[in-house]
Amino acid sequence: MYEYDNRVVITLDAGGTNLVFGAMRANKFIVDPITLPSQAHDLDKCLATMVDGFRRIIAQLDEKPVAISFAFPGPADYPNGIIGGYLPNFPSFRDGVALGPFLEMTFGIPVFINNDGDLFAYGEALGGALPAINARLEALNSPKRYKNLVGYTFGTGLGIGIVVDNRLNRGDNSCVETFCLKHKKMPDIIVEDGAAIRAIKRVYGELTHNPDHGLEPKDICQIADGTREGDREAAKRAFAEMGEIAGDAMATAVTLIDGLIVIGGGITAASKYIMPSLLKELRSKMHTLKGDELNRVQMEVYDLDDETEFQEFAKGRQQTLKVYGTDRYVAYDPQKRIGVTISKLGASQAISVGAYAFALSQLDAAAAKE
Repeated sequence: MYEYDNRVVITLDAGGTNLVFGAMRANKFIVDPITLPSQAHDLDKCLATMVDGFRRIIAQLDEKPVAISFAFPGPADYPNGIIGGYLPNFPSFRDGVALGPFLEMTFGIPVFINNDGDLFAYGEALGGALPAINARLEALNSPKRYKNLVGYTFGTGLGIGIVVDNRLNRGDNSCVETFCLKHKKMPDIIVEDGAAIRAIKRVYGELTHNPDHGLEPKDICQIADGTREGDREAAKRAFAEMGEIAGDAMATAVTLIDGLIVIGGGITAASKYIMPSLLKELRSKMHTLKGDELNRVQMEVYDLDDETEFQEFAKGRQQTLKVYGTDRYVAYDPQKRIGVTISKLGASQAISVGAYAFALSQLDAAAAKE
């Protein structure tokens, strides 16, 4: 969707250290990005930097952009463009800033702001994992198609976005979250403490009895690969535990949403150590008080990056079913199934595609009402 649209949307990757400005047309960047320091501790300097960055991008364009659209980390009233609350990376915004209205007044075009996890999922649903998987299913002559997706980003935090029937679900309070679910092994602790960068570093430190190791997940992944000196088994176990804890949270979310799962973020470079325990958790069993066993997730879960599993996922359990009292037969597939895949776009690109698509979808919806 929108891969052939000629409208231009200005984008922003808002981080606590840097602001990266860009412009997209037809799901692709069309100018070189501009990176400026965020000045996140000082509201006046931060807003001035945003205005400067957007103006520099617009100056490079040969036509007027139709909107500004970007993700912002942290809590907000996104539909009204108001940022505020607990914002570790943007402390000057904590008391509330009407960022959307400010930028609209400054540039005279619509401004759309969303949670980064939401835009990641939306980008994957419209221009990433979801259409790619449906295309592969079609190529394999499978009648199965998917319209729902749960997107997770592994990074500083545990981000989530949910797309239902190809539409982004922002909730009634812009508060669709799972970071605050319970940690499987520490029920009074949030799951994010077990499924983010800090979890990898903490668990590796605990297993090696060296909490001050100073290593980042990339370093720990190299240790697991055997290309860097360190405790290889501890490194593998650190990623495996993250997979287990994240898988527990995902099992809750996907049971309610019933859609595909796509995972993005830099930590997915270690997916070969994360995915086995994550999939094991999604495929785990539960019991009733009477002792009956049932699946934790009611759908069968496939690893869509494994070609053999994808073939089985596409095939399902097709059979024919006779219509009672007639000689007619209908096709029937009783197997309920979902799958997990690692983002091929990458989190940053998926978020940008999501921001572009969201802006155009909102403009189109508004035009349809006129």
